Amino acid sequence: MVSRFRGIPGLDVREDVSLKALTRFALGGPARGLLDISTEEALTAGLARAAETGCRSALIGGGTNLIPADEGFPGLVLRYTANLIDADGSVVTVEAGALLQNLVDFTIAHGLKGLETMTGIPGWVGGAVYGNAGAYGHSIQERIERVRFFDGKQFREIGNSACEFQYRESIFKKRKEWIVVSVGLQLEPGEPEVLRQTAEDILKIRNQKYPPDMRCAGSIFKNLIFGGLSSEVQAQVPEKVIREGKVPSAFFLEQVGAKGMVNGGIRVADYHANLIYNSGKGTSRELREIVDTLKLRVKSTYGLELEEEVQYL
Repeated sequence: MVSRFRGIPGLDVREDVSLKALTRFALGGPARGLLDISTEEALTAGLARAAETGCRSALIGGGTNLIPADEGFPGLVLRYTANLIDADGSVVTVEAGALLQNLVDFTIAHGLKGLETMTGIPGWVGGAVYGNAGAYGHSIQERIERVRFFDGKQFREIGNSACEFQYRESIFKKRKEWIVVSVGLQLEPGEPEVLRQTAEDILKIRNQKYPPDMRCAGSIFKNLIFGGLSSEVQAQVPEKVIREGKVPSAFFLEQVGAKGMVNGGIRVADYHANLIYNSGKGTSRELREIVDTLKLRVKSTYGLELEEEVQYL
């Protein structure tokens, strides 16, 4: 079946690929095939061929927020890998397969301000748009001018407001058949040395909290909007905990004993209640069990429904 995709220009095909090798958690079983797609033409051709074969398919990005099943995926995993970055004055156009860190470094080197606080966030640009990635009070939506995507029939472009960005949300999470292929960002002039220093300071903090070699997705749960909590729950949150109008999920998780929890090879960090990682021999099932346990504890104690940032395959 996978052999039917060979010969399409801009499409690299591999059979029986371990999903562990494609995810930062290092979890998941095999996929029947992996299609790395580097051009828009290859994307349409590959999707058309997949429809002809009737094979299941799933699109992923850099795999930093992905938890595949231990059994694997009985179909084709697609990645859009085009990764060019270009600047025209203060407008930067970047393809979805570019590393987010490469985009941050590019903007700093070109003296463009607006993305330096995202240094150290792993993953690809397409995934950053999909999940409206951000850190330190800023998110990528603030700089997005337009997004080009394939809707299953044609390539389209929409502006910022049509992307329906919210905290860690976008229209692309609701319309999973839409595939982001490139993004236009509006930045502003800045001093490269100042931007670089800001990024380096942030990276030191981030690497202490989330070491680059740690098998994790950063924070596992979304933070909560303080204004959306009941008055009863609000009264239990110390003012010093609230940041930019949000309450870290770690606050609630810590109160219900999350720190240091262990389930097989999956652990919650001793120093951060919202950091779950694979110690090396964990499974997706073990991770889901810890996630479900913590959600149940927080709901039982506070009546809150925690929501994962991670996506399941």
